[in-house]
Amino acid sequence: MTKLVIQIPAYNEAASLPSVLAELPQSLPGVEEIVVLVIDDGSSDGTGQIALDSGADYVLRHRQNRGLSRAFIDGLQFALALGADVIVNTDADNQYPGSEIGALIAPILSGEADLVVGDRQTQENRNFSPLKRVMESIGSAFVRKVSSTNVPDAASGFRAFSRYAALRMEVYNPYSYTLETLIQAGKGHMRINHVPIHTNPVARESRLHKGMMNFIWHQGGAIIRSYVLYQPLRTFLSIGGTLFGLGAILLLRFLIYYLFYDTGSRYIQSVSIGGTLVLAGIILVMFGFLGDAVRANRQISEETMAATRDQNRLADLDELVMFCGHPVYSKMHSGQA
Repeated sequence: MTKLVIQIPAYNEAASLPSVLAELPQSLPGVEEIVVLVIDDGSSDGTGQIALDSGADYVLRHRQNRGLSRAFIDGLQFALALGADVIVNTDADNQYPGSEIGALIAPILSGEADLVVGDRQTQENRNFSPLKRVMESIGSAFVRKVSSTNVPDAASGFRAFSRYAALRMEVYNPYSYTLETLIQAGKGHMRINHVPIHTNPVARESRLHKGMMNFIWHQGGAIIRSYVLYQPLRTFLSIGGTLFGLGAILLLRFLIYYLFYDTGSRYIQSVSIGGTLVLAGIILVMFGFLGDAVRANRQISEETMAATRDQNRLADLDELVMFCGHPVYSKMHSGQA
């Protein structure tokens, strides 16, 4: 029996949620059960109640706004506890049509992929401005290089996860989950696929960022942090080796003039600068080996986390509330559990 959980992180989305939920499929080939989960991230406009009234099966409510990344991960853990075999993440602003979910999960159902990303076809998407098309293209190319993947639309939040992939997902960046999870999947050698999708017209400005430059600033930081997190040895060896090499050149310069030309005093500054660079390089290389040891321990912890999540298949609503630590509402129960 294949269970699909469609999770929707939402923050003050009472106006758009009814349309989003109305578009979700009631049945799909290869899927025996579809569960709709809304993560109400501390909304103040009645998003949770609107979600239940509009057909959501469960609402996981944060007591206060915790951000998109935390809502995504909490939803993922809750879906796994429900026994999900496939998890689809979509937005509450009605950007992604529910009719595309069947195509999105097809590679997972056929066993071809662990993670599938909906490609918004940014270069041909009429709902994107020319500037956004260019920036999305450049950003995705950079992420493909960093993550060792071939996903053309790295920032797309319309994604499907197999249970195997979802069990191993964790997000450390508080801003967004899209790039970090893609880098994590790529470095974890998961099978990654993408399918072309169309999008609905933009109904409002994004609440995640305040303009394109703000978006670039935050996403750029997320890429760098994720790369360092998953490739610490390569990162620090590259930087440390470069500094060590520059410092060694300066020290060698001083020694040559001191030993062969008796004019070393003219280049005494090379000793201080070169020595500092060499020392900084050695320290960074040490950081690289230390970071690699931490990375190895984190991999062990992630496997332990995946095993723990896999065992927490809970069917009773009261047990689910105790498991996730947040208020949970269900259309099958009256009020809060």
